[in-house]
Amino acid sequence: MITQQFAEILNKTRNHQTAQWTVDIDGTAYTRMFRPKERLILLGGGHIAQPLCSIAAMLGFGVTVVDDRPSFANHPRFPEAEQIVCDAFTHAIRELDIQVGDYLAVITRGHRYDADCLRTVLSGTMPMYLGLLGSRRRTIALLAMLEQEGFERDRLDAIHTPIGLDIGALSVQEIAVSIAAELVQCRRQGLNRRSKSCILTEETFAEDVLADILERDIPRALLLVYETSGSTPVKSGAFMTVDQNFQAKGTIGGGCSESAVLRDAFHLIGTGKRQCVTVNMSNDVAAEEGMVCGGQMKVLLMDLSQ
Repeated sequence: MITQQFAEILNKTRNHQTAQWTVDIDGTAYTRMFRPKERLILLGGGHIAQPLCSIAAMLGFGVTVVDDRPSFANHPRFPEAEQIVCDAFTHAIRELDIQVGDYLAVITRGHRYDADCLRTVLSGTMPMYLGLLGSRRRTIALLAMLEQEGFERDRLDAIHTPIGLDIGALSVQEIAVSIAAELVQCRRQGLNRRSKSCILTEETFAEDVLADILERDIPRALLLVYETSGSTPVKSGAFMTVDQNFQAKGTIGGGCSESAVLRDAFHLIGTGKRQCVTVNMSNDVAAEEGMVCGGQMKVLLMDLSQ
């Protein structure tokens, strides 16, 4: 039963495990991966941490903020953070149990704290991303000092420093954007971007949609983008639900194209049926609506009420 499959997916991803769902569409098996929400640990709750926390949360990271000052480590200052730790950096890092899939940004208030953080992190499991804030001159000197202390050069070379992509950032907000861009670059490395692959491109957790699929109080239908061509608002793997009250969770791109497909999915509720539709965003109707995309999406519609 499909709801049981999604219950297992939700359970695995909530426990920081990768899950997958394979569905047969016209004789072809398509696989949608579900990767757990990545944890971003901000070591330092200063001015850059505030906009970075907001942007990272918007991008789907589960943000943990660490600072040893109560006036900086608090929820009013970081409302989007999933966890706030007010503790000494070294102790907090050990307690957080860094895993290989974690992302860490060392953005403390001083050289001494940066060094303490790096010593602790480099002594344990190397995370997916480790970034260090600071000028090139200062960070080179810090890494040289750590190498003299016996830390392996390949681990030091894996640190992203100066942190963030070089976009000419000057303001605190711009620096936060550059760091967030580097996080996305790291996240997307090696991702299959082929529009017609049987391994769907989108792999985000989408916990709210998964949870909605498991709600049994109101019948629902599922919409899954399984193939795209040209310019489209979402990639394959985007999915959403619509219930009998025409309430939706998630998105497959928004606009009139989504609205039309939602109506088709709505009419499937209670029928036990499924169907495939093609959303054309390059035709005359799309042009009249002012759509900026000019491609096509193939969408599977599936009744979930049975």
